[in-house]
Order: sequence, then C-alpha cells, then structure tokens
Amino acid sequence: MPFQRTRPELVLEPEVRTQLVTLSKTRTAPLSQVERAQMMLGYAEGESVSAIARRLHTNRPRVERCLDKALQLGPLAALKDLPRSGRPATITPEARAWVTALACQKPKDLGCSYELWTLRLLADHVQRHCEAAGHPSLRQVARGTISKLLTEGEVQPHRIRYYLERRDPDFELKMAQVLCVYHEVALLRRQEDPDSSLTAYLSYDEKPGIQAIENLAPDLPPVPGEHPQLARDHQYRRHGTLSLLAGIDLLTGEVHGMVADRHRSREFVAFLKLLDIGYPPAIKLRIILDNHSAHTSKETRAYLATRPNRFEFILTPTHGSWLNLIEAFFAKMAKTMLRAIRVSSKAELKSRLQQYLREINEAPVVFRWKYGIEPVASRQP
Repeated sequence: MPFQRTRPELVLEPEVRTQLVTLSKTRTAPLSQVERAQMMLGYAEGESVSAIARRLHTNRPRVERCLDKALQLGPLAALKDLPRSGRPATITPEARAWVTALACQKPKDLGCSYELWTLRLLADHVQRHCEAAGHPSLRQVARGTISKLLTEGEVQPHRIRYYLERRDPDFELKMAQVLCVYHEVALLRRQEDPDSSLTAYLSYDEKPGIQAIENLAPDLPPVPGEHPQLARDHQYRRHGTLSLLAGIDLLTGEVHGMVADRHRSREFVAFLKLLDIGYPPAIKLRIILDNHSAHTSKETRAYLATRPNRFEFILTPTHGSWLNLIEAFFAKMAKTMLRAIRVSSKAELKSRLQQYLREINEAPVVFRWKYGIEPVASRQP
C-alpha cells in the first residue's frame, strides 16, 4: 500500500511561493530561513519529510517542526523563530521610560558640561542617579544595555538633524508667489515661441566668499602604474575672496554674472544696470531674489525709481532660499568648477569665473522647477 500523508497539504499562494523561491536561493539571508524555505517548498511539491531531511542533511523532527508551524501560522511566519520566554526582565518598564526621558534632555540641563549624550556618559549618569529616582534595577547598567534601551525607544541623542525654522509669518503667501512665477515659466515653455514674451524671468542671488587659494608647491600629476591620483601639498596661501552676482534666465538658461570684491548695494545696482542693457527696453524683468538688505536698500530703491516698470522683485520668504532656483546652479558650480580650484591671485580667480560663465552660456541649461507646481496650477481660477 503506497505511503499516505497524515499531515495536511501545504498550499502556497503564488506570491508566497515566489518569496520562498527567492529566499531559498539567496546567499545573504540567515541560513535558518533559507533552509525553512526549502523545506516548505519541498513539502508543497509532494516531497516526504524523510526525503527533505536527507536532502538538507538534517533530521526529521526539525523538518516536522517547520512544517507544523507553517500549517498553523502560515509559511511566512514559519520562517522566523517564535518568541521564547527567556530570562525574566530585571529592568522595569518604568526604568526604561526613565532612561528614554533622560536621553531626550540635554546633558547640560542635568548638570553636565556636555552638549550631547554619549553611551558612556548616559550610562554613568543613570548609575549615579537611578536609586534616587526610584529605579535600583539600573544600578549596574552597561553601555550595551543603554544602547538597546535607546533603540527600543527609537531615540538617538548623540546625533543632530538640522532643520530650518519658518520665521516668516507670510511664508506660505510668499512661497505661493514664487511658485506662481515658476508656473508661468512652465506655461511659456509649452508655447511654440516662448521668446516672444514681453516678460523675462530671472532667478538671482549672490555667492560670496569664493576663496582665491594658491598652492605653495606645484601639483604632481597622476603617473600610470605608480600614482593614480593627483598629489597636492597641504600648505596654501589665501589671497582673499570674491563674490559672484548671478541671475539665470528661466526661459533660456542664460546666466548673467558679475564678479566683484563685495556684494553691497552698489554692486547689486551695477548688476541691475547690466540686465537693463542686456534686455530690450520693452521687456519687463521679473526677478526672484532673497531678502538681502542690498535688494531693498535706499540706494537700490533710488535706482529703481529711475527705471519705472522695468523691474519687478519677487522676494522669497525668510529662511526660504531653497525656493530660489539659482541655488541649484550655485550647487552645481561648487561641485564642478570650484571643486579644489587653485589660482595665483584674485585676478586669476575672477578670470576663471568669467570664463566659466562664458562656457556655460555656450550651451545653456534650462533649470526646471517641479516642486509645488501642480498644486499651484490647480488653484488657478
């Protein structure tokens, strides 16, 4: 009489079968999970428990435990070990919560000189103050235990994640104004002749503090087979800094730039005069820029009064410089042209910056803003 199973059949859904097949062939998952996946696949295909045990070089009870768990809890749940009772916990839930609460405070607020916690510092503080706080179970707590408690509480007091506080009460309104400009630019690009627009859209900002650094020793070029990298001496000489005042035309991608020693009102007015010369008189210039004092100074307003209806400023919110698209151009510039740059003087640095702008304008890149455009479009009447 042929052998008949007394254990129920294991039915695998297509998605579950695919996961088990993938897991049974992987080399990165735990070995126990790989073997359990192979056991369940073999049993689902009609292989006997004894045959599975021989093929995997294990014993029948181990295969039977895996199959019984799969039949009771499901194939995916059978891949992992069931929770065990383990040793009774010695640290009470209240003590765990107290450690987490300590980690959420600054050490300096608790009488320490440190600004941030370390595992050793927090463990020492817990050991010294646990009994007074009513948690004697923490008397001999170690750094490893503190690390586990912080992981359970999802707290990382040794790390800092920076954020930008919104201090402008009209942040949403100003952001909507900037996004509306980007939306207008996107609509103009879809037209057959966007250059026929009577308005030019620019994104402007300054990049100050570009350092003119000179090597004291010459760079050594790479040598194949010996020195694969450029060699540079650590010492250098600083010749000062320059500022780049730049505005990018959002329709054409052309960059208008001016290099100066500083970026005061007089330099900003000089840049506006360059724009005034560079565009036809009938064109209105709408410029997105930040809240730098030079953009709204008395000197700037005096110049704007001499050119009525020529310029229109759209100011980004305070702490909202990320809304200014020119920042993407500056970021690209810092990662490419300015990366590890060395010059012999400020004059050379100025010449290199002007050459870079000419090279960029030979094949302009149109920067496209995408964030928040669709919500703005949906709010249009």
